[in-house]
Order: sequence, then structure tokens, then C-alpha cells
Amino acid sequence: MRTSVVAGALVGCVLASPVLAWGPIVHPLVVRGAIDTLPKQMKSYYKRHRLEIPSLSLEPAVPERGPERRFAVDRLLPYPFPDLPHTEPALKQRFGDDAASVGRLPWLIHESYQRLVEAFRALDKQKILEESDTLAGLIADLHNPLSLTENFDGQKTDQHGLWVRLTVKLPEAVERDLKLDSVGSFYLDDPREYVSSMLSQSYVWVDNVLYADELARRGKAGYGTIYYDHFRDRVIAVLRERLSQAARDAGSYWYTAWTDAGRPELK
Repeated sequence: MRTSVVAGALVGCVLASPVLAWGPIVHPLVVRGAIDTLPKQMKSYYKRHRLEIPSLSLEPAVPERGPERRFAVDRLLPYPFPDLPHTEPALKQRFGDDAASVGRLPWLIHESYQRLVEAFRALDKQKILEESDTLAGLIADLHNPLSLTENFDGQKTDQHGLWVRLTVKLPEAVERDLKLDSVGSFYLDDPREYVSSMLSQSYVWVDNVLYADELARRGKAGYGTIYYDHFRDRVIAVLRERLSQAARDAGSYWYTAWTDAGRPELK
């Protein structure tokens, strides 16, 4: 899962993306957290069928995440991304070939949400559970600040390997302490526009993560136990906040999809 970065190879593209946006701990953690945010009828349904959800099954399925499951928005515009188009055609019209190089994460969320609405309308249990899982994973990806920057691996600031340190090794190190805040889900008036809100709220943490990694590395010969102790102290609050918000947002998308499908009875 380590990204190989060659100087200059990212000119014109952001393709050297890690296989996973988060390590294997995070996706099921967000799914379980999302279930806890749901209203009673939906929560009972998902808990009853939790072992049929791919990431929570006895043999969990881990989807591959290629470069499409990113959105290096700072390659197109500086924060706070004024006038960023909210549809893929509009983005392509404005930025041309550059639009194709940053990833498709927002549009993948839109597409997954529509499939979930249709699954609820059809009362197709397997598709409901599978698409809910897919959508939660995409939303978790969007809540990873490094998914939204061209400097995703710290390669532009001499912090190579940051992706694995933040998304895989740190969650593994703090798994026992990584308790999410299960704030209740809510109805999204405009699911498409809400993606832009999630994007902005995630991106503001990019500089914090970079700085925390730099401070934790200072004066150390490598990335050993002492580094991770210091990195943990500086980043665990950010990690918990991002994943708690991802769980709430995933639950909100599920709830909104069920509502927009007419609130069918779930069994």
C-alpha cells in the first residue's frame, strides 16, 4: 500500500495513489458508527443484518481504491475553492484535462447515493446493504484530508510516507482508543450540495496533519515508537473528529436515501 513517488512524475496527474484510502480498521469502524446514528427502525434493520454488510461480515470484503477515489482539489483551486463546480460536467468544462487527473470522489458519492435510493425503492436487501457499505466507504474517504490534496503522501514537503503513517499505521496504533461520537443522523435537503460541505470541512485539516507529522519527526532518526507516540498525541483528536463526522454523514446519507425512496418498511 506504499506509494512510489518519483520526482516530477506527478506533473499533470495525481495518479500514484495508494490502494486504500484508509487502512482496514477504519471502514468497518465508520460503518458501525453510522448504524449507531440512525433512527430506530433503520438502526434495527442494519443491526439485524450487520453480518451481511460486506465490511462487517465474518470474511470482510476490502474494496480496492484506485486514483478515482480521491479528489486533489487544491490542484485546481486554492482553499476555500471559490466557485468550484458542483457537477462533473461543469468541472470538466472549466478545467479540461486537469479535471480528469484529480479523481472522481465527489461524483462517486453522488452515483452511490442514487443507487442506494433505487435499492430502497426496490426493497432489495442485498443491494441496500452492499450499497450502504460502499457509500459509507466513499464518505470515509472524503473525510480523509490527504484524499483532497495533491500533497497526499507529503511528497511535496519532504514528508514521504505520510499517507501510510496517517491512514494505516496510526489507526492500528490507536484502535483501542478510537471511540467515535455517535451523534444522530439527519435529513439532507440537498445531498449533492452537502458533498461540497464535507469536502471543505475535511480539507481544512490538511495543514494540521502536515505540521503534526513534521513536529513529531523533529530530532528523530526515523519513524519509530517515539515518533508514533508524538504523532498520536497531536493527531488523535483530528482522527477521531474526522471519523465521527464520517459516521454521522454516512448515516445521514443512508437516512436521506431511505426517506427519498418513500420510507419503505424495512424487514
